[in-house]
Amino acid sequence: MEKPRILHFITPLRHMSPFDVNMAADAGFTVAGYTGVEPGEMAGLTQDAMFSRAPQDAAKTVLFVGGRDAMAALDMGKAAKQVMFPPFQVSVFIDPSGAFTTAAAMVAVAEKHLKKQGGSLEGAKVAVYGAKGVVAGVVGIIAAEAGAEVTLIGYDKTDVVPKKVADFTKRFGKPFVAGDGSTEAGRRAALAEADLVLVSAKAGVQVLSKEDLTYAKRLKVAADVNAVPPPGIEGLEPKADGAPIGDGAVGAGALAVGNIKFRVQHGLLKRLYAAEKALFLDFRDAFALARELVGG
Repeated sequence: MEKPRILHFITPLRHMSPFDVNMAADAGFTVAGYTGVEPGEMAGLTQDAMFSRAPQDAAKTVLFVGGRDAMAALDMGKAAKQVMFPPFQVSVFIDPSGAFTTAAAMVAVAEKHLKKQGGSLEGAKVAVYGAKGVVAGVVGIIAAEAGAEVTLIGYDKTDVVPKKVADFTKRFGKPFVAGDGSTEAGRRAALAEADLVLVSAKAGVQVLSKEDLTYAKRLKVAADVNAVPPPGIEGLEPKADGAPIGDGAVGAGALAVGNIKFRVQHGLLKRLYAAEKALFLDFRDAFALARELVGG
């Protein structure tokens, strides 16, 4: 009898994400959920999943790590990997709040349009707005690992973004800069230096106005992931995928990014479903697939 493919949804939150549950079920998995999981419990859950199946069926088990904290999710995935050993390795997929697949899609779509203008992420100056949030932080990490010079910009003067900058620099060995988005002058100062602007704010929050964009003299590409009106960038429609915006720049809207995000997450889940050997997937795998899907 063929053993079922089981995805164990592990999250520190009170609820599992219905979006992710639907995605996993549509990919063919039987889904089981564990909420309120603390980091110290990850090893025990992993070992329960490892030892309950014969080695030849180990790859049919997937641990999906959710939540809203990207670094905590990476640490939980690492904790799972550390207790595994041959031949009892199960697969791990880390995608907290869909942040890894969304961020991967956003950077890949923006990169596609940057390349059309003869540009590259390597050496590009990238301003990421909404950096207090999980998606924007991962956007910055992906862009930095691709060679960009990244400024992470929050909306207020709290220490959240500066702490992220310090953490990311230490974890990933790439330099990050904290920008001040609490004032009009601060927002526009970051715009003035940017080749690429990526906005991931709360739904329905406009971050940049058309007037703000007049200060973006170097801007080549702007992208936004907010599909709830108003968009994060004034004048950037959700369906835009290379539409003119600002002075000579082009924009990619939330639906253009969302289409790739959906395909990335589905593609990685199907890869896990078909795997004969255990896989460990995080934002790097999501970005590699997103690049393939946009033709980058």
